[in-house]
Amino acid sequence: MLIYGGGAVGLGVASCLIKAGVKLDIIARSNTVAALAEHGLVRTGIFGTYHAEPGGFRAYTALEQISQRSYRYIGICTKSFDCHNAAADIARNSWLIGPDTRIVLFQNGWGNAEVFAAILDRAIIYNARVITGFERPAPNHVNITVHAAPITIGSLFGQPTSHVEPLAAAIDAGGIPCQTTCQIEKDLWAKMLFNCTLNPLGAILGVPYGRLAQEPSTRFIMDRIVEEIFAVLKVSGLSTHWQDPGAFLEAFYGRLVPNTAAHRSSMLQDLLQGKRTEIDALNGQVIALASRHGIPVPYNQAIYQLIAFLQSKAGK
Repeated sequence: MLIYGGGAVGLGVASCLIKAGVKLDIIARSNTVAALAEHGLVRTGIFGTYHAEPGGFRAYTALEQISQRSYRYIGICTKSFDCHNAAADIARNSWLIGPDTRIVLFQNGWGNAEVFAAILDRAIIYNARVITGFERPAPNHVNITVHAAPITIGSLFGQPTSHVEPLAAAIDAGGIPCQTTCQIEKDLWAKMLFNCTLNPLGAILGVPYGRLAQEPSTRFIMDRIVEEIFAVLKVSGLSTHWQDPGAFLEAFYGRLVPNTAAHRSSMLQDLLQGKRTEIDALNGQVIALASRHGIPVPYNQAIYQLIAFLQSKAGK
């Protein structure tokens, strides 16, 4: 298998696959590749400590460095804004894709599959819903901080789950619960509701998820964001696991936030490091769908614009 993107999520998934005995290659930045080659891959956190020795996998900075062979699975673990570049890179190196290859997008947001499907065959594209918190204290070290639900893998294009069941089983065996699903659209929008509500607001205010749920002021804003997203889902013909905002908010405040209360969003981590955030794939996608159908989403707009300001302040 190939993991394309050696950030926190990529290393977290990679650690499971190596532990499960999967032969693995990783594409990552040069400092990550150097650290992995010297020290191996270290995973700590709520699922225990695991150390993959340097000889147990291979890491490269570019696809061209790999001897030409196809992979059973290619896991895309880049940020959502790098989707087009990743898809184009894989298309240029078409030898990666054999008759049984499946590409799985381990990414935040909505719209990533459509970007890949514009360049590659949609029949081989699957999405993964990841609602686990990863941090990277060092280039070769991933720490798992919180876990709200199993990773789920499925197709938005009507393809069978049988093609990705071995991958889900390997991730599960390697330490992070994982399963396939025929309802990946619902899972992805469940995560969109979670991320669009918590990530930008937590990043703007510099607080973990649990703090946002403690104050009436922030709960008010989050409630409005959720209501707007449900309105967008309705007019767009999309769906999630809850029929209305009230049902989601009951699960959100009762279970989802408490299970991840200490987590600081990846968006906050990106801003603190002066990096570009994934706001376009989150609230930005809500705004785009709302615009397409002519409905207002002022709270999502406000959150989006505040993150845009903070990014511009950081020069991103």
